[in-house]
Amino acid sequence: MRQWIAFSLLLISSLLLSTPVAAALPTCEAPIKFGALTWESGQFTTGVLKYIVESGYGCQVTEVPGAGPALETALSQNDIQVIGEQWVGRSPIMEQAIAKNKVAVIGDTLKGGATQGWYVPKYVLDENPGLRSYQDLPKYAELFKDPENPGKSRFMNCPSGWTCEIFNTRLLKNTGLGSVFNNAHPGTGAALDAEIASAFEQHKPLLFYYWQPTGLMAKYDFAALEFAAYKDECWQDLLLADGTSDCVSGFPVSPLGIAVSTPFIDTNPELADVFKKVQFSPDELNGAILEMSESKRSGEEQALAFLRENPNVWQAWVSDEAAMNLAAKLGISLTGSAIATNTAASSTNSLGLSSDFFPSWSLETPLNKALASVVQNYGDVFRSISSAALTYLLLPIERLLTIIPPWLIIALVTVLAWFGVRKIWFALACAAGLFLIGAFGLWGALIDTLALLIVSVLVTVVIGIPIGIAMSSSKLLRKIITPILDVMQTMPSFVYLIPVLMLFGIGKVPALFATVIYALPPLIRLTTLGITQVNHEMVEAGRSFGSTHLQLLIWIKLPQALPSIMAGINQAVMMSLAMVVLASMIGAPGLGEDVLQSIQTLNIGQGLQAGTAIVIVAIIIDRITQAFGQGKRARQKTIEAGKHPIG
Repeated sequence: MRQWIAFSLLLISSLLLSTPVAAALPTCEAPIKFGALTWESGQFTTGVLKYIVESGYGCQVTEVPGAGPALETALSQNDIQVIGEQWVGRSPIMEQAIAKNKVAVIGDTLKGGATQGWYVPKYVLDENPGLRSYQDLPKYAELFKDPENPGKSRFMNCPSGWTCEIFNTRLLKNTGLGSVFNNAHPGTGAALDAEIASAFEQHKPLLFYYWQPTGLMAKYDFAALEFAAYKDECWQDLLLADGTSDCVSGFPVSPLGIAVSTPFIDTNPELADVFKKVQFSPDELNGAILEMSESKRSGEEQALAFLRENPNVWQAWVSDEAAMNLAAKLGISLTGSAIATNTAASSTNSLGLSSDFFPSWSLETPLNKALASVVQNYGDVFRSISSAALTYLLLPIERLLTIIPPWLIIALVTVLAWFGVRKIWFALACAAGLFLIGAFGLWGALIDTLALLIVSVLVTVVIGIPIGIAMSSSKLLRKIITPILDVMQTMPSFVYLIPVLMLFGIGKVPALFATVIYALPPLIRLTTLGITQVNHEMVEAGRSFGSTHLQLLIWIKLPQALPSIMAGINQAVMMSLAMVVLASMIGAPGLGEDVLQSIQTLNIGQGLQAGTAIVIVAIIIDRITQAFGQGKRARQKTIEAGKHPIG
């Protein structure tokens, strides 16, 4: 009996020892925590690493969300173990953690490193052989005319608050190009991408700053302008907004690596060796980002597609056993041919219902194609409209407000406030508020905001009141336009900003159209409501005296509906003012630009100052427009109250 037991134990132990994969793969004592990155290249790289660790080496993985600084701090404390993409030398937190031997950046995930520079479309260089360097730009400045300032050309910088905005601004100054080129800020990275895409679709010249890895690098043919050699001492000064050096340097190449905690390296040396071998070519990484964007894939989905299509790339990173495990999990052979389909054809939800229950309907592709076709075929028409709006509306009012001395504007607003509200304390408060905005250094931003606000309200009134009048006299028109107004009021503004940006370009004009769309519905509705609620007996009395429809409208309906119409104008003004921050996101200057910049740089003081300025302007405009929107009797009561204050 004992012999049989011993023989059985020997047989079981020999079977266990004959299992090669389990012995060859590392044992992960605890789940490996990856930082959840927000940018596309980071999401893709993280997805690839997670799949290799989990399916190739049998380790459990989790992903921890958080902002960049928070994740870097967590990595230094070993609360997470891996950040899939780290730009070397960009983070003080990481540099301190590396110096204390808490963190290491291993590998070189992008062959040649992340590059950046000043670019033009390749066709611009093909059509202008003499343009090769930044030093050639003055001779070709006419190509890049700024529509908002035709006397100068335009350089498209990166958004305000980004580090690249600082050194690009310094380079414009140090190269002497600042006297030739306006420094245009797109507001957001998405707005910059839209402006670049619009230029390429219309085959227009554009001078802009950009970087890789990005999807646009794979979609369009960029050509970098030649710069001087990179000088580290000069570059460090260019990174300072208040730097004093007048040097010019080329752009550094930033290595991309994988940030891991030191305990992770100690406990998982084989995985650390794998991470050191992970590397993508620029075409592979840029192409993956482009596919993510155009196919609406997540980073994990794109990583899965890449691993299935490129076993020859990742096989060199991992051990033979891990490669076999990974290939089996992916359902491919190590040559890339499919051997199985181990993924379900349809997904199910928590109730067990198949997603195939729903038909696959989408307007995304046809709408995108339609927009691209309109931009390509009619882009010049929309740019002509943009130029006309700038030349005859925005720029004249902006110049007028700039010419008027600040003290005179403050005095005029003070008199207007007293005349409307008839309270001396409010008039003085308005003057003090405007003076405070100037003391904050925001007077120029205030003028930009007021110019956009004035033009937006004028356009809104010219369009909105006639439509409201027409709707008041036609039930059919009300049935048609009311649903359109519902869509305009409920549709998120970001949705229609995309086509507006592509059609009209970046800057003040798309902000104008976005503001008008946002402010129109309340004015139209209140105009219609005011006219339809005019006393029917008064209208009949006018008809009995032989008044025509036009006379009834001018002498009876509009005067009686004036309080309602003025309330609509008040709402239009306030909603237009509410758009200043959104307008800054598409390149419109003003108070919103300072708010956006404070958000991007976490500058609480700057944000509080700009926010206070917006609040002051909103209160002044709201109280004055409300006062002038009162009916005659209410207006007379206000005047009498001003003459005989209570108490």
